[in-house]
Amino acid sequence: MTKYLLASALSLLILTGGCKNSTQTDQTETSTTPTDTTTVQFGQAPPAPEWAKNATIYEVNTRQFSREGTFKAVTAQLPRLKELGVDIVWLMPIYPISLKNKKGPLGSPYAVADYMSVNPDYGTLDDFKALVQRAHALGLRVILDWIPNHTGWDHKWITEHPDYYTKVKGKMTTPLDPKTGKPTDWTDVVDLDYDNPNLRKAMIDAMSYWVRECDIDGFRCDVAGFVPDDFWQEVRPALDKIKTVFMLAEWEDEPGHFSSCFNANYAWGMHTVMKAVAQGARPATVIDSMIVLNQKRFPKWFYQMQFLQNHDENSWNGTLTESFKEGADAFVVLSHTIDGMPLVYNGMESNLNKRLAFFEKDSIPWGTYSKTDFFKSLLTLKHRNRALWNGQAGGKAVKIQTGDDDKVYAFYRKKDNDQVTVVLNLSEKPVTTRLEGAGYEGTFMEIFTRTSSEIKPGMTITLKPWEYRVYTN
Repeated sequence: MTKYLLASALSLLILTGGCKNSTQTDQTETSTTPTDTTTVQFGQAPPAPEWAKNATIYEVNTRQFSREGTFKAVTAQLPRLKELGVDIVWLMPIYPISLKNKKGPLGSPYAVADYMSVNPDYGTLDDFKALVQRAHALGLRVILDWIPNHTGWDHKWITEHPDYYTKVKGKMTTPLDPKTGKPTDWTDVVDLDYDNPNLRKAMIDAMSYWVRECDIDGFRCDVAGFVPDDFWQEVRPALDKIKTVFMLAEWEDEPGHFSSCFNANYAWGMHTVMKAVAQGARPATVIDSMIVLNQKRFPKWFYQMQFLQNHDENSWNGTLTESFKEGADAFVVLSHTIDGMPLVYNGMESNLNKRLAFFEKDSIPWGTYSKTDFFKSLLTLKHRNRALWNGQAGGKAVKIQTGDDDKVYAFYRKKDNDQVTVVLNLSEKPVTTRLEGAGYEGTFMEIFTRTSSEIKPGMTITLKPWEYRVYTN
């Protein structure tokens, strides 16, 4: 699908100081401000698989991942992804694509024609099962992209179960914005009606099929906030009866509404903030404001998927270099060491520097995998060092004050005997700064240069433009 969400309301408030609540299709006034002290009340945490506590995610666009564009081609690359340090392989939608009202030559993977079969262009169901089995043999997990809010216009439910669909003046409609009730411009898909209990049962049955029959490990749920919260409350126990799954919501606004189902959601706000800093629109201190707000609006057990690129960002908003300029590597380091679960978009380890076409074949130019060592250093540290683990399994980021907080972002994280200290120059100018405060001192190894350094309060650090240091004990 085209880009579903713009930046979250809270990130826009931080960036602009205004009071707009932004989604893709509407802007409405809100009284929330960056200094809002309201804390959302949450219930008990949903189940979480044990392996999620220190996992990272890698997104695969099967169509573009190889010249073949097949499950077998993805399967062949799984050992490389394991070596890179990946834990979870997220596959973009693998289902047959609707042809009616399709966009572009091949259509959108998010316009589903059948929830319970695979796109024949990618291979067979047995090919997909073999992919999952190979992933599990390597210690990897597989989650599927799920599109619960709408189907393609030639999905079999259109004729077999027309009552499953939302009607406007008696006719099926493109998806409706839940805040305004107005149709979106997603013309290649049709809105599902969750007031129909039979639709809910059919959707849960379809999701359960992939867990039960193919042994997948969870779902990334598309525009999760467009689907009623009480449906998500039904989904989780149904899936967990088969196995404990990992659930990722493509959503950030109103996070308390589906805390009973999802283990993580999108860090849209932090993404927007980091991009603003990279482009010189805001000082590095805005990152602290985003962290403070997230601590208020999310429960302690919740964590976000931190990302710089994904299929929407890459195709519609720009490559890593377009969005983060010369500071791209520095922001990759930040997104992989700050609180949350980092995402690597396919191709980033080969320094992907093109926007992949969304509705047609456009293979990743893999080249020499020139960024492999860079990502491997970060992902290995994330996996092994408990300070960087997810949610309550890890340590919270603690700010280290410097004399140049508008340019330098420094913090440390501790858990048990593990510690990571990160210092980044998030500006295009060199800076010499002084570390202040206490609690982070010790002798550490810098993971990229492999040199030992003593870190202590009062010390001076000189950093080149966009330079970063990651120290671990």
